[in-house]
Amino acid sequence: MTENKQLLHMVFGGELKTLTGVEFRDLDKLDVVGIFPNYESALLAWRGKAQATVDNAHMRYFIVHLHRLLDPGQL
Repeated sequence: MTENKQLLHMVFGGELKTLTGVEFRDLDKLDVVGIFPNYESALLAWRGKAQATVDNAHMRYFIVHLHRLLDPGQL
């Protein structure tokens, strides 16, 4: 049995100040959705949050590749 390598990803979002930037209106209101063991599960969580907030054009969710921050040599 081959064990999948753990590649941590974090999903978070919030309301942006402008439609073209990535500066949040209120850091206290950031929504940290969670940390996920792989990109596929993070993408599912991201997609769910993005679809749930589609009516607010300033609301954005992001996927952060934590494994790249923890080990910069990793792809």
